[in-house]
Amino acid sequence: MAVSAPASLIGKTALVTGASSGIGLVTARELARRGARVIMVARNPDKAERARTAIQFAVPQAQLDVRLCDLSLLANVRQLAQELAHDYSQLDILVNNAGIMPGPFTLTTEGHELSWATNHLSVFALTQLLLPLLTAAEAGRIVTVASEAHWLGEIELSQEARNDPDKYSWLTAYADSKLANILFTNELAYRLELTNITANCLHPGMVNTGLVHDGSSWAMKALWWPAKPFMVSPERGAQTTLYLATALEVAKVSGSYFKNSRPGRSSARAQNRTDAARLWRISEEETGLDL
Repeated sequence: MAVSAPASLIGKTALVTGASSGIGLVTARELARRGARVIMVARNPDKAERARTAIQFAVPQAQLDVRLCDLSLLANVRQLAQELAHDYSQLDILVNNAGIMPGPFTLTTEGHELSWATNHLSVFALTQLLLPLLTAAEAGRIVTVASEAHWLGEIELSQEARNDPDKYSWLTAYADSKLANILFTNELAYRLELTNITANCLHPGMVNTGLVHDGSSWAMKALWWPAKPFMVSPERGAQTTLYLATALEVAKVSGSYFKNSRPGRSSARAQNRTDAARLWRISEEETGLDL
């Protein structure tokens, strides 16, 4: 596939979640370099300020707007969306990049398993709530960072099953949330077919980021650290995200899963329309969004 030069983003607004480090930081910086005003969503205020400073140093003309939000809580997602609707008239690019690798079984204060809440429910809710701003743009693009881990995933049909500590494992919890990213993207693209908005998702590669941290399980650390020499940098890991967010040749492409800036193969479960529709209903119920 021939790749065109990136389009200028002057006059456009982009939002990147998880923008304080790793792929998100690179994505925010490069969108700003191409002229976009970038809304950087991050949880930690110190990391967010360091990221802003780093981008401003690399791109002195960068237009940056840092918004603090713990995306694991739906109340925070709603508040963020309300603030953005007040402050902006349109959104051209939404990059759902934030995600966690779960550690021990944890429930949020709203009663959701932590990785499901962060990696899927926040993506569903934020995207839904920002659709009016994306519709107001000439051509909105939604890009969601998924993973090849989705091949191991399946969607539990009830919140009770997801919240059962006896059935929990960090690997399946992560894989389930990444499968949900792809199913959500497919169903969203179907629902937006007659609009000016596209929705795609991607596998960024095995990227050396802070996804594994002190709170991660010992098993995850045991798998992660030996693999580090074979991982790609955040700079390289961000390339498919940037491609889907900016390339002219994918301006009309929607509902696709990409790897290495090319269409990739996803699992049979990820392509199941019935499962995508079922997940949509589950997500509406668990977020309280019936839009």
